[in-house]
Amino acid sequence: MSGETGTTPTCLSCFKAYDIRGKLGTELNEDIARRIGRAFGDYLRPRRAVVGGDARQTSAALKQAVAEGLMDAGVDVIDLGMTGSEEIYFAAFHLDVDGGIEVTASHNPLDYNGMKLVGHGARPISGDSGLDAIQKRAEENRFVPPQKRGVLTRQSILEAYVDHLLGYIETKSLRPLRLVVDSGNGAAGHVVDAIEQRFKAMAVPVEFVKLRHEPDPAFPNGIPNPLLPENRAATADAVRVHQADMGIAWDGDFDRCFLFDETGKFIEGYYIVGLLAEAFLRQHPGARIIHDPRLIWNTVDIVTRCGGQPIQSKTGHAFIKERMRQEDALYGGEMSAHHYFRDFAYCDSGMIPWLLVIGLLSETGKPLSSLVGERETAYPCSGEINYRVADAQAAMRKVEEHFAADLPVIDRTDGLGLAFDAWRLNLRASNTEPLLRLNVESRADAGIVAAKVREIEWVWGMGSGC
Repeated sequence: MSGETGTTPTCLSCFKAYDIRGKLGTELNEDIARRIGRAFGDYLRPRRAVVGGDARQTSAALKQAVAEGLMDAGVDVIDLGMTGSEEIYFAAFHLDVDGGIEVTASHNPLDYNGMKLVGHGARPISGDSGLDAIQKRAEENRFVPPQKRGVLTRQSILEAYVDHLLGYIETKSLRPLRLVVDSGNGAAGHVVDAIEQRFKAMAVPVEFVKLRHEPDPAFPNGIPNPLLPENRAATADAVRVHQADMGIAWDGDFDRCFLFDETGKFIEGYYIVGLLAEAFLRQHPGARIIHDPRLIWNTVDIVTRCGGQPIQSKTGHAFIKERMRQEDALYGGEMSAHHYFRDFAYCDSGMIPWLLVIGLLSETGKPLSSLVGERETAYPCSGEINYRVADAQAAMRKVEEHFAADLPVIDRTDGLGLAFDAWRLNLRASNTEPLLRLNVESRADAGIVAAKVREIEWVWGMGSGC
């Protein structure tokens, strides 16, 4: 049979290990987006699929092109409008459709866009779970016309989504709280507004101080990415000015949230993993908790002490979600502020974590600084430090050889992990950027953390040693 278009394959460099991301115009445009939608439909053969897009200027047009490709494949498409990634995940399982595509570049530069793909039940589509096959079909661009073209409808799932979110907390037990919420001119604002309206209707005494709340495709305050220290000042300052109980900031598609305590101090995502694990284990003793291998001692200590089962997984949403399904784990957390929930189809959410934390603040009557301060002292860490190196594997070998005489316990779950009595490190090459990422932690000794970071930099010829 003849295809709809030419037969000369083209390499599509926008396909990555976990998702699709590319520079606008050359690596990702409306033609490529339509081919991706067509290939998605050709590979999965869904009857119905949902599409959504973040606040970027190009997302609406790319989303429409994806929808056209899906309809070309005979798929009925439900357009959810402007969404965060987790709204697509929610719709995929709530509406019982066969798949979904979120158009987003999250925290990538302004001249980029991308996509996140899921199948039935919001199962992630990446690498060996279908993304490679979709890439091949999109590159070949040879498709058989369907017997019947799909149709496009528009629908909002916002109310049902908020219903689900509020099911994680006891709203009647929430005490008076003031929260600074920083959407970074991204897509999170409409969800915060919907939660605020629901709180008002139920007379829940939670006040929102909104910062950079309205979506703006120009991102006048920079790309929403609170993982970068230079992007945190506005949220931290607003917490102090408004004497808030907590600050919350999201990235561009709000699948990650970042928390600030009542003093405006940024809380490393590592300690939030332990906090949420303990919250779940209070209600579900013995539950399995998944964590990534970059920083682990605090999480393992809390989960074990609370009677749970800590289980280590390779870093990355596809690996975490797969392992959670295998273990029927209640919760999974990564130090990069990705938090996964069994009752959210094992997907990550940037809304559920802060709701759980305000529940803890209300339940304990303690400020956030108190809830995490003891853990920060018990297990201080460096936070993730990124290095640009010519050869990541060679750099890791140098570190392993340097510390070999100290007989560390070696873990290769993800990159290189070396554990000693008083401290440990993890080194891994980024799957999405040309970076080598270092994490160092210790047992109640912040000085050794700083010293070992300097020593590792000295091994690479970047510093003067310790």
